[in-house]
This record gives sequence, structure tokens and C-alpha cells, in this order.
Amino acid sequence: MIAPLRKRTLTGDLYTRDPKIEAMLVELSSIPRGELIERARILRRDDPQYVPSECLVHFIRSSRLDNSDAWFERLYRILTERVLRCLPRADSSDGRTRSLSKETIRDKVFGRFVELLSTDRATYLEQLDYFEIRFDGALANLRRDAQEQAWRDENRSVPLECDAETGEVTAEVEKAAGQFDPFAASIVDDAVYRLRLDAAIADLPPEQSRIIHMLRQGFPIDSKEPGAMTIAKALRRSEKTVRTYRDKAFAVLRAALLEGDES
Repeated sequence: MIAPLRKRTLTGDLYTRDPKIEAMLVELSSIPRGELIERARILRRDDPQYVPSECLVHFIRSSRLDNSDAWFERLYRILTERVLRCLPRADSSDGRTRSLSKETIRDKVFGRFVELLSTDRATYLEQLDYFEIRFDGALANLRRDAQEQAWRDENRSVPLECDAETGEVTAEVEKAAGQFDPFAASIVDDAVYRLRLDAAIADLPPEQSRIIHMLRQGFPIDSKEPGAMTIAKALRRSEKTVRTYRDKAFAVLRAALLEGDES
């Protein structure tokens, strides 16, 4: 029995999958996981063994129920590779030029998709239901939103002291960030504080916002466990880069949330 979707239309009807997808989910649920992984690696859509992305999204979401990080990661890697194949490449075919706008859109769409998956990993996210109905259309919506937002994000800047050569935060910023935990139990239970925190996170640059969002969901930055899903793996960044972005974000959140209270 395949669990139904939960999102409703404007008329109150539940979203429903395509009957072919529903039938394939029943079929795929009965085969060994190793066989499903092998079929999921097939990229040609005209191959009779091809597994639609709608099905992969379903199985990734279902892995939350059996709390299997290893199973989640295997499916996650395959699906995110598919997503990246669908997005515009920043490099030209001859490798001589690079489009910054395409790179920005690519990063935004991929980052947003990862954010949706990580949120759903913690608690059911109805917004992901459409990806089980029409994956290509849902991804196209993310791409359109990224194109519309790219120009605004290019003009958004956060005044932070960074090393001119390495781009890393200065020792002062890192110290301030390290002493501040925006999710401390002593303050996060306050409803007014949570509203201010949500607003401050929304104002962060996209990369910082994604990292803070995943930290909030309990994802570790890195792990010695080979099968553990981490922020570094999810965002395809080094541990050092993730920590740098985190420290920048924490410093901004601290300024937004605490300075007003200290005056």
C-alpha cells in the first residue's frame, strides 16, 4: 500500500499521483533495494527499466519512516545527480567561458531542492508532493523562481569583516559566532524570538540560509560515519567552507537578534 499524498488543491481535493507512477511504486516496493538502486542509475528514459524521478522522490521521503540514513544517502546521490544534469551548465562547451548568471541559477535551484529534501527528512513537507506528481514541472518552477530572484540576490550584501586574501571570516567574527547559538533552548522557546529569528534567517544570503536551515533540522556539518548525511555532503561543499558560511551567518544573526536587546 503506497501512502497517499497530503497536499490539497484549492478545491480541497488531495493531490494524486499519475496511475502509472502509482503502479510502478507498487512494483518497485516489492523488489530488493540493491536492484532498485541499479535501476535508478539508468538515465535513458526510454529504457524499460528506467525509474522515474517521481518514484525516487517517494522512496527518499519514505526512508524517513525506517530511519535509514544509508538508504537515504544512496537514493539522494542518484536523484541529485539527475537534478544537476537538468540544470544549465555554467561552463561553455569548449570550457573557455563561464556564465555567472547560469552558475547562480544552478546553485540556487540545487540548493533549494536540497533544502526541501532536508526539511521533509525532519517532518512531512507538503510542498514536495508536487515532485511526486510532475517532477520536471516542479523543477522548472524552482528554476523560474531562481531566475527571478537572481538579480535581487546579486545586489544583496551583508557587511562582514573577511580576510581579503582567503575570503574567510576574521578571528573577531569567528569568535563572536562561536559564542552565539541562535537555537539555544533557553531562548528559542520564546515565540517572539522565533519570529525575529525566522525573519533574520530569511534575510541571509541563500548559501548561508540553507546551512542555517539544515543546522536547525539537526543535520551535522560533517561526520566520521561514512553513511551519515551531512550538510557538507548535501551542499557539495568542503567542511571548511560550510563552517565559514555558518560563522558568517551566526555573526549576522547575533547582530540582528541580540544587539537591539543590549542597548
